[in-house]
Amino acid sequence: MVYNTHRRVIVAPVNEVGILIDSLASKNDRLWPRSEWPAMRLDRPLNIGAAGGHGPVRYFVTAYEPGRRIEFQFTGPSGFTGHHSFTASSLSENSTLLRHELSLSPSGVAKLTWPLFFRPMHDALIEESLDLAENQFSSSTGAAHQRSLWTKILRAPFSACMTHRQSAR
Repeated sequence: MVYNTHRRVIVAPVNEVGILIDSLASKNDRLWPRSEWPAMRLDRPLNIGAAGGHGPVRYFVTAYEPGRRIEFQFTGPSGFTGHHSFTASSLSENSTLLRHELSLSPSGVAKLTWPLFFRPMHDALIEESLDLAENQFSSSTGAAHQRSLWTKILRAPFSACMTHRQSAR
């Protein structure tokens, strides 16, 4: 069993941070770092039952508390059994804990692909998502996750594709 969590204290009220969660997979997504990663896309607006994913990762919404929490259950890739979620919890009037949790029971080939490929990519993507959230409420844009060398190597084919698509516009 894999339990993976990322947390960030955001200096903003929970209702403002919750708006970021509510924007997921929309045209005005303010939480997902889609300029650097495959966009999160759903087949309908954010709500229970909405299905989609990002890149090869597929899921559907199993729980949604607007402004507070969203949970997705994995449907792919093969061997991914579990869920992931974003939660905003008030710490004080102007302080919120933004948390991403993943619970996964990998099977088959996922026992290899999770630690070698998906985990480093997941960790970088989520840290960059939390940077994006933090920087929206900070007077400086100082939060910037540094990708590991392994993550840079894994992303190289994707990065080349993104550069090609942007230059074609």
